[in-house]
Amino acid sequence: MEDIFDFGFTAVDETELEAVQQATTKVAETTNDVEALHTKIDRLYNAVTPLLNNLKKNPEKEYILWPNRLAKVEEFETYLQKIYAE
Repeated sequence: MEDIFDFGFTAVDETELEAVQQATTKVAETTNDVEALHTKIDRLYNAVTPLLNNLKKNPEKEYILWPNRLAKVEEFETYLQKIYAE
């Protein structure tokens, strides 16, 4: 009877490799992070756009009537900080 030499390895599917599993997990986590950042950027953009549009209205007028400016700016600042902190 011939001796069969076993080289000490077995074949595995690529999905069974620990490195592939770790990379797949990291990609999923990174994808989630990117989606969350994209949502945050969209919310910030959507918050600022109305302000810019309102400032562009009636460019022929030299002055803007904004009686409660401080309160509104502080409210908007709080809103932006809330989005930023998420």
